[in-house]
Amino acid sequence: MAGPVATSPLQARHLGLGAKMAEFGGWSMPLEYAGGGVLREHAAVREAVGLFDVSHLGKVVVRGRGAAAFVNDCLTNDLGRITPGQAQYTLCCDDATGGCVDDLIAYLRNDDDVLLIPNAANSDEVARRLRDHAPKGVDVLDEHHDHAVLAVQGPASDETLTALDLPVGHPYMSFVEERHAAAPVVVCRTGYTGERGYELVLAAGAAPALWDAILAAGEPYGIRAAGLAARDTLRTEMGYPLHGQDISLDVTPIQARLGWAVGWSKARFWGQEHLQAERKHGPRRLLHGLVASGRGIARPGMRVLLAADLPVGVVTSGTFSPTLRKGIGLALLDPAIEEGAEVSVEVRGRREIFVVTRPPFVSPGVREEG
Repeated sequence: MAGPVATSPLQARHLGLGAKMAEFGGWSMPLEYAGGGVLREHAAVREAVGLFDVSHLGKVVVRGRGAAAFVNDCLTNDLGRITPGQAQYTLCCDDATGGCVDDLIAYLRNDDDVLLIPNAANSDEVARRLRDHAPKGVDVLDEHHDHAVLAVQGPASDETLTALDLPVGHPYMSFVEERHAAAPVVVCRTGYTGERGYELVLAAGAAPALWDAILAAGEPYGIRAAGLAARDTLRTEMGYPLHGQDISLDVTPIQARLGWAVGWSKARFWGQEHLQAERKHGPRRLLHGLVASGRGIARPGMRVLLAADLPVGVVTSGTFSPTLRKGIGLALLDPAIEEGAEVSVEVRGRREIFVVTRPPFVSPGVREEG
């Protein structure tokens, strides 16, 4: 990626915690922290509470008369299914091919104000496409560097935020706009871990104080700062797709089993013609889960084969599952492959057996109410 690497407003906090930093989507972000490591950070989120800095995520505001209707004509999901104060998973697809430019969350403030959270590497492209099509009176504002995003995830996330007098308990995929220490903060009941939790969007300058306050409030519950490496193992256990691996311009929502995030009855959206044709005739490949029968760990790009060395697909995501204590992964496979089938993956020159399955690999707690 051209240009200098961006840094989070929490960079000093990460370095102070001994974080191992790495470039991700053009940003310097923590992979893991000293004294913890991926396994402990992963366990904290599954069993207690973890705190992530995900300020690298994009922040695009679409504002003006009819902004929500305009966004609805572009992105796949149907914003008409939700009301102000709710959020929705959706996709930005290429109009000509139906491939995924990005997957993102849309936060509907009102009919004239929509906040979009795309992935870091794709934020500029999503904003550009929207800006190129925006009608007069609708502005597409890039606020990528103006705001931070903190994710508080895990069974004790409610208790942690309650100690800070922040709102909790609102329905999954909804948000509340509040203040903390006089600073506005959007408390979103969303996340990328499969656990009950919240994502907090606030001004970049207010992020360090809130980060410190969350760590202090969560200390009685065993909170840990968690990096992007744990975020990846957590999302893979849920089967959540990662753009650039499981979905991309070369992978459509139908191939990735994301047809549920397409408003098929809408009048229009980018990629509509191609996706309707693919839905009618069937995709040439489908995203499946893989669980290792032995000790093998699949990695992206590894070939998947049936007996007699017949190639049937490729691994898109793969990792060691800290919860299951075995290898898991996602793979784009021939649509004839069925769940329960045994396949082999070429792992460092040897064949490892995996069973085709349907994610999630572990039971999610994200939708629990109360």
